[in-house]
Amino acid sequence: MESCCTLKPHSQPAPTHCPDCARPGRDIERITLKALLRPEALMRLSAPDHRFCSTPECPVVYFGQGEVFDRAELSVPVFQKEPPGARTACYCFAITEQDLRRELFASGRSTAFDRITALVKAERCACEVRNPQGSCCLGNVAAAVASLRAGLATEAG
Repeated sequence: MESCCTLKPHSQPAPTHCPDCARPGRDIERITLKALLRPEALMRLSAPDHRFCSTPECPVVYFGQGEVFDRAELSVPVFQKEPPGARTACYCFAITEQDLRRELFASGRSTAFDRITALVKAERCACEVRNPQGSCCLGNVAAAVASLRAGLATEAG
């Protein structure tokens, strides 16, 4: 008996470059799309393979053979596609840039990276179903902290 969650054999792989911005996309697991697409978009999901477009100014988030899903078709905002300041940096533990900024302002450092690393080691993350890029958010957290540090230094200077 075949489960509805059984992977089907692949027919054609996803294109390697975004059809909108022409930049290369990163492979993404189907579970990520199934978890984050809004119901109307999920009903259209048919291509077996997809890629993630991280280009900030491009409206496309996921693309596959003959199909595209844009920002409005996801249930969460996408870190790479939102303006800096209030983005979610860690989807599993709901850490935002505002949280990071408060921590940096109050103590001069952020412990978010260490906290998240410990939770990942304890196998409590679910990046493949919560993070639109389908992978660990630590890179986003590190980039946000570096950017916020630079901004705070400029404000203080």
